[in-house]
Amino acid sequence: MSYIPNILFAILLFVGIGFFSRNVKKLIRNIKLGKDVDRSDNPSERWKNMINIALGQSKMVRRPVSGLLHLVVYIGFIIINIEVLEIIIDGLLGTHRVFSIAGGLYDFLIGSFEILAFLVLISVIIFWIRRILLRIPRFWNKEMTSWPKNDALNILYFEMVLMSLFLIMNAADYSLQQMGAIHYVNAGSFPVSQYIAVLLPQNELVLFYIERGAWWIHITGIFIFLNYLYYSKHLHILLAFPNTWYANLNVQGKIDNLQSVTDEVKMMMDPDADPYAAPEESNNSDLPEKFGASDVTDLSWVQLMNAYTCTECGRCTSVCPASQTGKELSPRAIMMKTRDRLEEVSKIIDDTSVEAFREEGDNKSLLTTISNEEIWACTSCNACVTECPVNIDPLSIIIDLRRYLVMEKSSAPQELNMMMTNIENNGAPWQYNQMDRLNWKDE
Repeated sequence: MSYIPNILFAILLFVGIGFFSRNVKKLIRNIKLGKDVDRSDNPSERWKNMINIALGQSKMVRRPVSGLLHLVVYIGFIIINIEVLEIIIDGLLGTHRVFSIAGGLYDFLIGSFEILAFLVLISVIIFWIRRILLRIPRFWNKEMTSWPKNDALNILYFEMVLMSLFLIMNAADYSLQQMGAIHYVNAGSFPVSQYIAVLLPQNELVLFYIERGAWWIHITGIFIFLNYLYYSKHLHILLAFPNTWYANLNVQGKIDNLQSVTDEVKMMMDPDADPYAAPEESNNSDLPEKFGASDVTDLSWVQLMNAYTCTECGRCTSVCPASQTGKELSPRAIMMKTRDRLEEVSKIIDDTSVEAFREEGDNKSLLTTISNEEIWACTSCNACVTECPVNIDPLSIIIDLRRYLVMEKSSAPQELNMMMTNIENNGAPWQYNQMDRLNWKDE
């Protein structure tokens, strides 16, 4: 018996898992570039969020067509990949359908896998039709340039090929079982591939090469897909669960306040405070090194995880009132630009170090890719946060960028500056003297 296929498979497994592990380490490192934030409160509510939203897909099915199709692909992806465990064991030990000892249960599982694989294949084809032929508008926004557009299509092609290979592999296996070929145990139920089997050449040697070829390409494709995830929007397959668990539980519309600013305002509003008193000694660590955020390293690690989790589905942009009225803002673009900037920083760190980047930078920032027009077009309505199927919060990034522009750069739109000046001088946002505010009642 030759052990060469087993050795080759072991090498493939080692290389595939090795590259994946390296990418996971880089992903964790990049997320940790963000500032620390405590999201460990109310664990019961967080578990509930994760189960309902990430596992139960509760927000996806708000749009029935795409939601149900995605649910089919999602369930198929999880359940069919149980079969990958058998492939790995067979590849390492040289066995064939090692789990067939389960008897009737194994037949039921293989039959279920086939039906799911067929449904996934149909769903993916419909997704392709929606993108390419029907051209659903949210898939063709200006931020969906060559890579984001091709990335989505690449995943669809990946899934088409993997599901087709799975069914072809089973079809050849089924025919070999019927012929009584050596090494092909009589096991499994083939409700779909039995109809493909009649289309294959009924020659034992040819069927053997078809089955082995489909087997090798299928498992190699799975490892390629696994390592492609880091570079793709489909990283949400892995990050949707922690992202929903660590999501903000505060009531929507509640914006966090900087403690140092809050303390200062309270002191100014205190009628008993002595304006000439020397300030109390305080711990300098309580003061932020920067108000707001100008680059990805100023954001929290949760916001950076949000950027990696973004599915680029465009649901946020499709409900954004600013985007609908022709403004420059697209919440999806905010997340995509944040991720792109984070990857740019990651490449610099690969060549130098985290410390070197923090000290020297690269004369770029998040504000060089996200324009002021985008930042100030946001109405802070939280529609994007409500709509996101995995609880991503683009608004929090926009607020932090605004905070930096106002508090660090004194750079706010003229309308906002006029309003603040009127409040300071007139006690109201309007340019009227306080004594004239009620003149309208006499007209």
